[in-house]
Amino acid sequence: MNLTTDFNENQDSIVTRKVLVVDDSPVDRHLVGGLVNSQPGWQVFFSSNGSEALEFLKNSNPDVILTDLFMPDMDGVELVQKIRKDFSKIPIILMTAHGNEELAVRVLRAGAASYVPKKLLANELHATLNEVISSLRNEKSIQIVNNALVCHEFHFVLETDIAHVSPMVSHVEHLVGQFNFCEPNSMMLIGVALHEALTNAMLHGNLELDSKLRDDDEIYFYTLADERKKQKPYAGRKVMFGARISKEEIRFTIADEGPGFNPSNLPNPFESENLDKVTGRGMLLIRTFMDHVEHNEHGNQITMIKKLKAS
Repeated sequence: MNLTTDFNENQDSIVTRKVLVVDDSPVDRHLVGGLVNSQPGWQVFFSSNGSEALEFLKNSNPDVILTDLFMPDMDGVELVQKIRKDFSKIPIILMTAHGNEELAVRVLRAGAASYVPKKLLANELHATLNEVISSLRNEKSIQIVNNALVCHEFHFVLETDIAHVSPMVSHVEHLVGQFNFCEPNSMMLIGVALHEALTNAMLHGNLELDSKLRDDDEIYFYTLADERKKQKPYAGRKVMFGARISKEEIRFTIADEGPGFNPSNLPNPFESENLDKVTGRGMLLIRTFMDHVEHNEHGNQITMIKKLKAS
């Protein structure tokens, strides 16, 4: 089943996800709306600027907002700040164009959940929508917070299968919710960062897939991933995932069984030439949404920490 829909056993129906597209260009709105509707389970609404979007949100509650960075009345930073203030539970995905990299990073830091380069919308839009919705879904189901719990630590060994990533992220989000650790939007961003790190460990660590392959040919990239899962030396490799969750911080440690790499050779994801590529997207989101990120000397283990912000 597509991640954009849920099966309701009581009503025997498919739940439609609502997305608000904010863009001042009629052509771009038509293009993005068509891409969203190319898969079932989505209903699209449109606003031509930030003011219209905020007015729409007073009377409607979309599941996700997809917005351009530059609009006549307000830029992406101001729009995200206003939405975060009054509609904090609605995730925001940016549509970025080459040359807007610095503003995109500012908007992510202001509270946007993810981004998709405009030139990659056809290939990456639904994957990004699904990832953000998956991270948000579990938060909505948490009703009771276990305030007596002081600390929880656990360890998992995962097969190299990206289908296992979303269930694991949902489980962690449930545990974070037990602490009332942070506002719902922050919990969703932690989930996005964890999703990226686990996926990187499987695809780039255990399967040794070069990120540049995905920029060149995404279909070949995932076809090769499926082939390598059955071949030596990749077959049978695991991902070790540990987490320590307390009222002071969340600490994730993710290790793969690949050969590793030299962490000093990682490109800076915040540089303009890297922001417009799929290859740098994961590390940019991880470093933006977590407070501390480091690799071990072999490059096959990453530690991510999110500190509790004093209220």
